[in-house]
Amino acid sequence: MNSIRYDVGRLIKEKRIESGMTQEAFALLAKVDRSYMGRIERGKANISIELLYRLAFVLKCEVYELLPKSTVDSID
Repeated sequence: MNSIRYDVGRLIKEKRIESGMTQEAFALLAKVDRSYMGRIERGKANISIELLYRLAFVLKCEVYELLPKSTVDSID
């Protein structure tokens, strides 16, 4: 079973790639260490709501676009 943070990380990575940004450029714009961004995208880090909003702002999308559609199957 996937965790919610894995699903969120995957969606963040997909949006980043769609936007044409490298992970390094994305991390710089979001004011996050690149290695931490890698952990986020791999689902290894819990992130705050504040950071989620900042990532959505950098990606020029709505916060809900970075959240899985159904969390029922994702809850550990």
